[in-house]
Amino acid sequence: MKRSNDISACIYGALETYFRDLDGETPGPIYEMVLKSVERPMFELILQQAGGNQTLAATMLGINRNTLRKKLVDYKLV
Repeated sequence: MKRSNDISACIYGALETYFRDLDGETPGPIYEMVLKSVERPMFELILQQAGGNQTLAATMLGINRNTLRKKLVDYKLV
Protein backbone atom coordinates (compact mmCIF):
# COMPACT_ATOMS: atom_id res chain seq x y z
CA MET A 1 0.00 0.00 0.00
CA LYS A 2 1.48 3.35 -1.05
CA ARG A 3 1.57 6.13 1.55
CA SER A 4 1.69 9.82 0.68
CA ASN A 5 3.40 10.84 3.93
CA ASP A 6 7.05 9.81 4.35
CA ILE A 7 6.65 9.35 8.11
CA SER A 8 3.56 7.20 7.60
CA ALA A 9 5.44 5.12 5.05
CA CYS A 10 8.30 4.58 7.49
CA ILE A 11 5.95 3.52 10.28
CA TYR A 12 3.98 1.28 7.93
CA GLY A 13 7.18 -0.41 6.76
CA ALA A 14 8.48 -0.81 10.30
CA LEU A 15 5.20 -2.42 11.39
CA GLU A 16 5.25 -4.76 8.40
CA THR A 17 8.76 -5.82 9.40
CA TYR A 18 7.70 -6.17 13.05
CA PHE A 19 4.84 -8.52 12.15
CA ARG A 20 6.97 -10.49 9.68
CA ASP A 21 9.72 -10.92 12.29
CA LEU A 22 7.28 -12.15 14.95
CA ASP A 23 7.35 -15.54 13.24
CA GLY A 24 4.12 -16.68 14.87
CA GLU A 25 4.75 -15.09 18.27
CA THR A 26 2.04 -12.97 19.89
CA PRO A 27 2.60 -9.24 19.31
CA GLY A 28 3.23 -6.95 22.28
CA PRO A 29 1.41 -3.70 23.07
CA ILE A 30 1.80 -2.17 19.60
CA TYR A 31 0.14 1.19 20.28
CA GLU A 32 2.51 2.01 23.14
CA MET A 33 5.51 0.69 21.20
CA VAL A 34 4.77 2.92 18.19
CA LEU A 35 4.09 6.03 20.28
CA LYS A 36 7.33 5.66 22.21
CA SER A 37 9.26 4.99 19.02
CA VAL A 38 7.94 8.17 17.42
CA GLU A 39 7.64 10.53 20.38
CA ARG A 40 11.15 10.35 21.81
CA PRO A 41 13.04 11.26 18.62
CA MET A 42 10.39 13.88 17.79
CA PHE A 43 10.81 15.58 21.18
CA GLU A 44 14.61 15.38 20.95
CA LEU A 45 14.71 16.98 17.52
CA ILE A 46 12.09 19.65 18.20
CA LEU A 47 13.83 20.64 21.44
CA GLN A 48 17.11 20.85 19.52
CA GLN A 49 15.47 22.96 16.78
CA ALA A 50 14.04 25.24 19.48
CA GLY A 51 17.50 25.73 20.94
CA GLY A 52 16.45 24.06 24.20
CA ASN A 53 13.60 26.55 24.69
CA GLN A 54 10.74 24.41 26.01
CA THR A 55 8.11 27.10 25.48
CA LEU A 56 9.07 27.42 21.82
CA ALA A 57 9.26 23.63 21.44
CA ALA A 58 5.75 23.25 22.91
CA THR A 59 4.47 25.91 20.50
CA MET A 60 6.12 24.15 17.56
CA LEU A 61 4.49 20.87 18.64
CA GLY A 62 1.12 22.48 19.28
CA ILE A 63 0.99 21.19 22.86
CA ASN A 64 0.98 22.74 26.32
CA ARG A 65 4.40 23.42 27.84
CA ASN A 66 3.48 21.35 30.92
CA THR A 67 2.62 18.40 28.68
CA LEU A 68 5.96 18.77 26.93
CA ARG A 69 7.79 18.99 30.25
CA LYS A 70 6.12 15.77 31.47
CA LYS A 71 7.08 13.96 28.26
CA LEU A 72 10.66 15.21 28.49
CA VAL A 73 10.88 13.90 32.05
CA ASP A 74 9.26 10.57 31.04
CA TYR A 75 11.82 10.11 28.25
CA LYS A 76 14.67 11.37 30.45
CA LEU A 77 15.44 14.21 28.05
CA VAL A 78 15.89 16.80 30.83
